[in-house]
Amino acid sequence: MIKRSGHDERTAGGMGGGEGRNGGGGGRPTSKDVARRAGVSHTAVSFVFNGRAEGNLSPATQERIRAAAVELGYRPDPVARGLRRRRTAVIGLVTDEIASSPFAGRLLRGAMDTAWNHDHLVLTIDTGGDPAKEDAAVAELLDRRVDGIIYAAMSLRRVRVPEGLHRTHSVLANCLPEDDSLPAVVPAERAGGRTAARLLLAAGHRRVAMVGGQGDIASVERLRGFRDALRAEDVPLPKEWVVRTGGEIAAGYEGAARLLDGAAPHHRPTGLFCYNDRVAAGVLHAAARLGIAVPEDLSVIGYDDQEHMAAFLTPPLTSVALPHRAMGEAATRLLLDTIDTGRTPPATVRRIACPVVSRSSVGQAPTR
Repeated sequence: MIKRSGHDERTAGGMGGGEGRNGGGGGRPTSKDVARRAGVSHTAVSFVFNGRAEGNLSPATQERIRAAAVELGYRPDPVARGLRRRRTAVIGLVTDEIASSPFAGRLLRGAMDTAWNHDHLVLTIDTGGDPAKEDAAVAELLDRRVDGIIYAAMSLRRVRVPEGLHRTHSVLANCLPEDDSLPAVVPAERAGGRTAARLLLAAGHRRVAMVGGQGDIASVERLRGFRDALRAEDVPLPKEWVVRTGGEIAAGYEGAARLLDGAAPHHRPTGLFCYNDRVAAGVLHAAARLGIAVPEDLSVIGYDDQEHMAAFLTPPLTSVALPHRAMGEAATRLLLDTIDTGRTPPATVRRIACPVVSRSSVGQAPTR
């Protein structure tokens, strides 16, 4: 038996007994080899590597076992440990557009790093948005006995829950289930819109507008938050100053031209909040063509903080960042907590803050 008082439990061979199979250079070292090297029982080694050492082994004994493991190059067998715990230490991540999204790397990195720090690996499948492939991907992951699955979308939207996802622990990232049946982690889009408005208000802007987007969830929530902050300061947002032109560079150019071209300086907006950074790039292009200086005459805020883009525009773009890495981290932590406790969390929505990345495109409102 292991003595709870902390005294060492030696094997009959003592400290010098046996070199183990690796002593001659053959085979992978086992926990029994570690026990012989450390001069303890095989059970003591199991306690250390299964998280049961506290209260059963003294700190000195634990340290000796870990030192022996390092000397021998021993690593616990994850397959055997998973069989004992009825787990595989692998989670699946099914997504629609990893290959084509500029943000996928951040979400994946957040998920993989968090999983790795909790002794799990992530098995990723890109379905290209094909529903049949999504169902097949979930079925394949279930066949491989993953501990749980994250379903991630590369743009915020309501999604059909793939068939089979309810048969294991599951969390959604950057999307919402059509049937509200699973927990989801999404950006706090409405709060992001409020943040953009407050930034313009703090710089003295009272003639502000919004450009880009359509009727998608992100467009609606960002505008709602933008209106919230303006309303709190009694700043009007004329209907014609909400220009819904889409999400690309051309949409930003078109929207800015509608608002700025031919308008006298005191009749046009001094601050523009853009649906995303691509729209903002079009706005900057239009302003340059019209001879309107940014930020001296016009302040511009983007959304997304798109890598390799926002910081390289002229001027560098202030942007509300989408928290893709934080979403990957939060979704993975939620899934791992569910796996550990065995309790299914409520199908609630967790919203992750969208921080501002300040650069040079926002300045004080012009006085004229």
